[in-house]
Amino acid sequence: MNYKEISQETIGFLYKSHRSIRTSGIDETLVALAELRVSQLNGCAYCCAFHAEELRRFGMSLQVIDKLPGWKLTNAFNQKQKLVLQWAEAITLLHNDLDTVRTQMLQQFSEKEVVEITASISLMNALNRLRITLGDVD
Repeated sequence: MNYKEISQETIGFLYKSHRSIRTSGIDETLVALAELRVSQLNGCAYCCAFHAEELRRFGMSLQVIDKLPGWKLTNAFNQKQKLVLQWAEAITLLHNDLDTVRTQMLQQFSEKEVVEITASISLMNALNRLRITLGDVD
């Protein structure tokens, strides 16, 4: 189903929000990393391929991207990246440790960065679900 065409205004607002996050001044690599992890958790093949390619364009090596599913067990990611990945999983899976991870996020990032990262994760969950339920299978 071509949901983007069917509901241009509504879906357009979602993509406009995505562009807003990407131009907010936050590190785009962190945002793309979170979006790829969310897409992996949700099983959106299209979004996984899109964000993996995006990370390669940002300079992340394929070897590091390939380690993303096991991010907790590797030193391939720095402290901030691991914290963003933990936040992405906590939001996507609605873990009970949301308060703890939010506190850790606020120790490493400004309130604006936390809001932008959180909005990105939440929006990616919505976009994944739209693509999985209404989009064409690639």
